[in-house]
Amino acid sequence: MIMNLVEVEHVSKQYSNHKALDDVSLEVPEGTIYGLLGPNGAGKTTLIRIINRITAPDTGIVRLNGHPLQESDIYNIGYLPEERGLYKKMKVGDQAVFFARLKGLSKAEAVQRLRFWFDKFEISDWWNRKVEELSKGMAQKVQFITTVLHEPKLLIFDEPFSGFDPINANMLKEEILGLRDKGATIIFSTHNMASVEEICDNITLINKSHNILSGPVAEIRRRYGKNRYSIGFTGVIESLESAIAEQAIVLPGESLGYANITLNPGVKLREIIPAINDAVEIKSISEDIPSMNEIFIHTVDEYNENHSQN
Repeated sequence: MIMNLVEVEHVSKQYSNHKALDDVSLEVPEGTIYGLLGPNGAGKTTLIRIINRITAPDTGIVRLNGHPLQESDIYNIGYLPEERGLYKKMKVGDQAVFFARLKGLSKAEAVQRLRFWFDKFEISDWWNRKVEELSKGMAQKVQFITTVLHEPKLLIFDEPFSGFDPINANMLKEEILGLRDKGATIIFSTHNMASVEEICDNITLINKSHNILSGPVAEIRRRYGKNRYSIGFTGVIESLESAIAEQAIVLPGESLGYANITLNPGVKLREIIPAINDAVEIKSISEDIPSMNEIFIHTVDEYNENHSQN
């Protein structure tokens, strides 16, 4: 049975006249990658700061491994914020050792682990160079290393791929997946919906301080893809449209010989296949599962529209 490493229960946070979080609850299963999604200003960063004990909620509680979050838990958390920050005049190696020791590692242990990671990320030659000489991507590699070095149970990454070229972004993605496979639990905040589909097991979508959608990524995509299909055929699309006009909406596909259909409520695909086959010759039928980007936009727009009327 999978246990929850992090449990957020009815958390609210107010800043002056701005409600950053309003009664937000979510559960992060142990050993998973959990996507925290939402438009800018939705409340994601506030929630991350609360989980990381940088700020406290006005109401509600956060539990880590079953107990209320406490000060000593910071040693079991690794946090890579969106706002990167290194001391520019320090040497790269000294900077990394400094951060490692803040997380409780001895100097000898820190150096040993850092040498391994610097070799792995091919930045060993930069150990004695100054931080200000690093490119943005290389600086982010150093910060990623210092985030995971103490092998915390919980890792929190806020836009970790920002500024990386595709090759290094893919390398980082593989490292994140590897950390999960070794038992780490990861909270992953991003605007990159493609990476959500590739690496996230579960997501929560926060909009205007509220949790408006939570669940496993695969389940959510199937739920939103209900009654949508792509059909490959030989024939005239107008004939197809006419044959099932009362059962479905038919739209042209991205290329000739394909159509996208959305079944009307209560209509089953098997019920209309004979009519389709009488109108055109079916070559293929596949369920059209929407991307997380489509779901993100649809859910946020629908929420905003519904609440603008209240």
